Amino acid sequence: MKNAPPRIAIVWRGDREARRAATPQNNRFHRIFEELAAVGLAAEPAVFDEEFADEVLEQLLAVDAVLVWVNPLDEGKTRKILDPLLRQVAEAGRFVSAHPDVILKMGVKEVLYETRHMGWGVDTRLYRTGADLRQAFVPTFLAAGPRVLKQNRGNGGQGIWKVELACTPAGGATSISVLEAKSGSVPETIDLSDFVSRCEAYFTEGGCIVDQPFQSRLPEGMIRCYMSGSRVVGFGQQLVKALVTPPSGSGREPLQPGPRIMHPASAEAFHTLRARMESEWTPEIMSTLGIEAASLPIIWDADFLYGPPDASGNDTYVLCEINVSSVFAIPDEAPAEIARAMASRLRRSAV
Repeated sequence: MKNAPPRIAIVWRGDREARRAATPQNNRFHRIFEELAAVGLAAEPAVFDEEFADEVLEQLLAVDAVLVWVNPLDEGKTRKILDPLLRQVAEAGRFVSAHPDVILKMGVKEVLYETRHMGWGVDTRLYRTGADLRQAFVPTFLAAGPRVLKQNRGNGGQGIWKVELACTPAGGATSISVLEAKSGSVPETIDLSDFVSRCEAYFTEGGCIVDQPFQSRLPEGMIRCYMSGSRVVGFGQQLVKALVTPPSGSGREPLQPGPRIMHPASAEAFHTLRARMESEWTPEIMSTLGIEAASLPIIWDADFLYGPPDASGNDTYVLCEINVSSVFAIPDEAPAEIARAMASRLRRSAV
């Protein structure tokens, strides 16, 4: 009698009806299901919601591995129930990608501060309290140029602000211009003290704020580097409009982003970025954060902006975010790479 193939559960958020109706074919991950089957793995949907978390836990404890695709914040929900659930599954000996402890190291904005010494880093600062922020954000500091503040956990541009000095104070309050990266945002002029008070919510439950200089080449686009473990599996390039101030006369309407253009890992335009990610930056972030190769997420991505050209006129890259476990749009080549990586992880764990 043949041994049964290893079972893989793919987790995403949905309601009770979505869980009941989910099949390997009728969801956005159908290519992942197909490629997992092609390498001999039996994949099954595991739609999650807090309402039926116990039911999902029972399912995950019965499989061999778990692939998680859940946004950190989705329609006001959090991972407060999902993360302990996944830890329990991992403690029971199942492979979980990405493990909540790895997400807390990689998939938060604090990683920009922890890796500021790396080749993708810039002048990055960290504030753990509102008092720290008030003390740091003085008019003389902002006079050097606009900054970008980012709350530690979030998505969709929530809690990411471009901040610049609106006018030089003459013994009075400091006026600043702020623009949130969230879709539909427009610039707002506000007193610096009022803005700091607005940010107080980002410090709750051990939160923090990361502060980086605004990158003037942002209108040239963002490059998303898709990874499977330590391998680059493709790129997505997009002309972003978040944090770009609308031109005068536009009615201050929010600008809309351009489409994300996908490129294979072999794309010549990103040859240097791929080489640095695979041979330099991924090993370095693993060392810096204390992440073993076996714990690297099966799928993750790193978002880069163009930095100032180097002395030879070549492009440099500035890391602005890492996404773990909430990667939805992926290059065409990625599903097969993900399946091979999952099969390899399960083979190693069986040895």
